[in-house]
Amino acid sequence: MLKLIERLGPIAAEQAGETLTLPFEARMRGRLKAVSDAGRELGLFLDRGPVLRDGDGLRAESGEVVRVQAADEPVVTARIEGALALARLCYHLGNRHVQLAIAGDAQRGWVRFPPDHVLEELAERLGATLEHHAAPFDPEPGAYGQAEGHGHGHDHHHHQASAHVH
Repeated sequence: MLKLIERLGPIAAEQAGETLTLPFEARMRGRLKAVSDAGRELGLFLDRGPVLRDGDGLRAESGEVVRVQAADEPVVTARIEGALALARLCYHLGNRHVQLAIAGDAQRGWVRFPPDHVLEELAERLGATLEHHAAPFDPEPGAYGQAEGHGHGHDHHHHQASAHVH
């Protein structure tokens, strides 16, 4: 079994010897037995916390590199016209404390979430059109997500006299 022990962050596909395709739920785990896309047994022995993102690299004890891919899984994509309507949709869905993937531009955007009839009804009431399909689910990490692996989203120096709360 290839033991994956180090997170590398986003890497290019050509930097990896093989890939590991996982659904979102499995990418939240630091300890996991899995099989690579080439059929090789892998073990994840990672620190707790950060979710593995689509395109992240993992280094094995041997130095080999594996690239993570988000698996297609059942999702609902809610599409809506206009930036304000997208913001309103994101606000109301996010207020339900669910993971959301968000994309779009000033004219048309979308929000993706796991199937849930209550969320789907809410999205339709707000004017969204829904598509049930299989696609990668790579939700927003959140404002205090592990953007740079440091654990919070601001710079500071630990020798400062003032304290702050995380």
